[in-house]
Amino acid sequence: MADRKPIESWLTDMDGVLIHEGVPIPGADAFLKKLRESGRPFLVLTNNSIYTQRDLHARLRRMGLEVPVENIWTSALATAQFLDDQRPGGSAYVIGEAGLTTALHEIGYILTDHEPDFVILGETRTYSFEAMTKAVRLINDGARFIATNPDNVGPSAEGALPATGSVAALITAATGKKPYFVGKPNPLMMRAGLNAIGAHSETSAMIGDRMDTDVLAGLEAGMRTFLVLTGVTRPEEVDRYPYRPSMVVDSIADLVERV
Repeated sequence: MADRKPIESWLTDMDGVLIHEGVPIPGADAFLKKLRESGRPFLVLTNNSIYTQRDLHARLRRMGLEVPVENIWTSALATAQFLDDQRPGGSAYVIGEAGLTTALHEIGYILTDHEPDFVILGETRTYSFEAMTKAVRLINDGARFIATNPDNVGPSAEGALPATGSVAALITAATGKKPYFVGKPNPLMMRAGLNAIGAHSETSAMIGDRMDTDVLAGLEAGMRTFLVLTGVTRPEEVDRYPYRPSMVVDSIADLVERV
């Protein structure tokens, strides 16, 4: 790390890094305050496509964390940008919530179940068998299959919930078609985020709590990576992966002085 240029921009995951089950992780407020005061470009990222930027800004503020709307980047926004680049002005059948549908409306996409260009699967708390059946039939009829992220499970107060990756696997089993996943660990989401804040991977760092998404995505995007131990990946699991983060720290509090 000593041979690399100083870190000028920061990307950080949200769940497991800044918050845990709706409660700020100690040090998160200080880290975000230091970033805002430094004027350095930064983004708070999430693979969750349920919420809009404004929704997340409000939710974080209620927890005492101040993140400007323009500093929030979601898999829904990354998916919309990808589709706008690939097939501008297209159409899509969407399974998802406001975060995804709003992002698609804003790029001028038509949401329809009549011969759509794409079937887009995102996160929702109410996966409908009827909607999944329709998605299967549309994909069989030629619609291209996109998913916002590959996470198989999501957290809740009651325990794990099936998430986008699990539902995508069901649709794949029924159609024989695998989706293109836009969110982490796809480095596309990271590069799009870096472009959004005018940052370069050579002088940027990614903070995450998961080796298989956050660290992998940061690594493949050419950034330095910091793994915090306040989320999913446990210390004893780090060496099981064929790649390593640049540094492992206990929590976001250990990175405040690096900003």
